[in-house]
Amino acid sequence: MQEKFPLELSQDNIFINAALFPNKEVTEAILTLKKGECLIKDQQLLAARFSFEVAETFDIQHTLLNLVQKHFLGDLKMLNTLWDIFSYNDTAIRDDYERITRGRISQKASATNTILGDQLFIEEGAKIECAIINTSTGPVYIGKNAEIMEGSIVRGPFAMGENAVLKLGTKIYGATTLGPGCKVGGEVNNSVFFANSNKAHDGFIGNAVIGEWCNIGADTNNSNLKNNYEEVKLWSEYKKSFIKTGLQFCGLIMADHSKCGINTMFNTGTVVGFSCNIYGAGFPRNFIPSFSWGSANGFMDYQLKKAVETASKVFERRNLPFSPIEQRIFESIYNHTTEQRNYS
Repeated sequence: MQEKFPLELSQDNIFINAALFPNKEVTEAILTLKKGECLIKDQQLLAARFSFEVAETFDIQHTLLNLVQKHFLGDLKMLNTLWDIFSYNDTAIRDDYERITRGRISQKASATNTILGDQLFIEEGAKIECAIINTSTGPVYIGKNAEIMEGSIVRGPFAMGENAVLKLGTKIYGATTLGPGCKVGGEVNNSVFFANSNKAHDGFIGNAVIGEWCNIGADTNNSNLKNNYEEVKLWSEYKKSFIKTGLQFCGLIMADHSKCGINTMFNTGTVVGFSCNIYGAGFPRNFIPSFSWGSANGFMDYQLKKAVETASKVFERRNLPFSPIEQRIFESIYNHTTEQRNYS
């Protein structure tokens, strides 16, 4: 990933833990760090500031060990697990809404819409007609050139990025986020869709995280509650085993570039790896390794060449180049997950 997102260093660098939910207090603490200092809470690194010379001369881990520690005593949230992405989304949307809209004026909603509450912000170029939007339960943010089609019902907190689309008659329960370029229909509850993913038809997705460039077939559903109401377990890539989540509601986690056919059924707490193709009747297994092709009746290896060809076509549809860097990311993930594709 460093090849796609190269490290750019200068004479003054601030590194911030990507798992951190920034709030006003911790942001101010980070900005007041001096060179050679880092911000710590409960032995967890939040941020560090040092010069280009130090970063280039020393190993990064060695450098961090020699920084002066400043302890943060305030409250904050960190992403520690996959399910934190949807579990903390309510708080994240409310905080982001307040920051993004402060001192700004929203575009006016068309008179064809029914708006409840006063926490609706519409960016320039967005289109909303004949929709019901309830912001009394949380703020609703509509990004630039996004569209909410007729008959859609939205209950905040909800955020949709630039060029995202809600199809006709979509039902959205908060806290839900749609990344830029996503197209979503059917029923969605407390879920996060990353950029350029589609769930354009009926079906239910709840307590879920959907990565980039995913496509969910018509009438696909995920269970987010076990019939016996027991705690949900979820596959941990770090521990290479299923772990307890402490949650009663936990649905689908789907990594980038994965797809499923029409009428796919995902059981409670299912994890789908990178670049999978799932189809057929019945519930597939609760953990589907990256580059898997198949159904509840069995899986086989999704050939790297075919996976890359499909991704290239998907990028082409969005007028984007599928670069050699993207291909090398595919190759790296494929090679690192080979041992997981043991379908016995």
